[in-house]
Amino acid sequence: MSPALHKNESTAQLDETSAWNAVAERDRKADGRFVFAVTTTGIYCRPSCPARQPLRANVRFFAGPGAAEQAGFRACRRCRPRETPKDPALERAEAARAYLEEHLEETVTLAELAAATGGSPWHLQRCFKQCFGLTPRQWVNARRLERVRETLRQAPTVTDAVYEAGFVDGRQLYEQSDQRLGMTPGRWRRGGAGAQVRFATAASELGRVLVAATERGVCAVMLGDDDEALEAELRRRLPAATLQAAGPELAPWLEEVVQRTAGEAPSRHLPLDVQATAFQERVWQELCRIPPGETRTYGQVAEALGQPTAARAVAQACAHNPVAVAVPCHRVVPAAGGTGGYRWGRERKRRLLAQEAAREAAASGQR
Repeated sequence: MSPALHKNESTAQLDETSAWNAVAERDRKADGRFVFAVTTTGIYCRPSCPARQPLRANVRFFAGPGAAEQAGFRACRRCRPRETPKDPALERAEAARAYLEEHLEETVTLAELAAATGGSPWHLQRCFKQCFGLTPRQWVNARRLERVRETLRQAPTVTDAVYEAGFVDGRQLYEQSDQRLGMTPGRWRRGGAGAQVRFATAASELGRVLVAATERGVCAVMLGDDDEALEAELRRRLPAATLQAAGPELAPWLEEVVQRTAGEAPSRHLPLDVQATAFQERVWQELCRIPPGETRTYGQVAEALGQPTAARAVAQACAHNPVAVAVPCHRVVPAAGGTGGYRWGRERKRRLLAQEAAREAAASGQR
């Protein structure tokens, strides 16, 4: 095979000495960064391939599978370099999460969890938090709270729901429920019965907007095209709450939200009364630190939280944001480019980002 076949702009940028060292050490961390091909076999592999190591003189390096195949090499059937490389830490964290899910009603210590999945408790704790943004104990509590929310309306009593979810007693649940459920367990079980929720709608740059609030703060901000549809969605969320049209007392918050849909920077504090897990709270707080006119990728948000492998969990937290524009999840975009998905429609997200960028550019020009 002629050397000319592997000469291209991408391979010219590779440090072949470092690449060969990675192959020699079967370094998993290098998987996905490049592939190496063996001229005597016509096969290309990922750096960590367990096959017999070739002679350096017979090895060529490529930036990716596409470049190697274009040069005439075929993929190794043993290491499958075209597939996404498996992360051992992620696999172990996933195994631990599956184990905890199966034993949610039991008390599982970190040592027991480590014994069930292999490795040391310290390493498992570190991997788990990097992948999911929570320690195993925090994840169990969050998952039990989700189960409480799922069962409160069906269980005969709150106590039954508490024990069915895996809590030893109700004390811990009540300590967390005021923050995590947004209301007491008894009230949530009754679909918000007893909760007084005021709401108002208005025209905005992104269509119709609905703002709903309890006595503690804004609990929902929704975008749409029709007031009746927005109100129906609010009633679906809280079927037994007392919903009533707001008077002038909600006007300042509604006006603030309308201004934000036009791309304007926050001018007043919006107190929030939302349901969230501990990790969701951390993500939403980080989103509020993103300046108007700027964006971050899901991976960048995860890194800012100190958990660089939790990009998927960040995306899920964004998808569950109940207060559009108040928590600016629209400022998080995919690393691959584009605006990505948005609960209220991609076009609204695109317009919102464009409006914020234009206003920031105009403000910078005036300074």
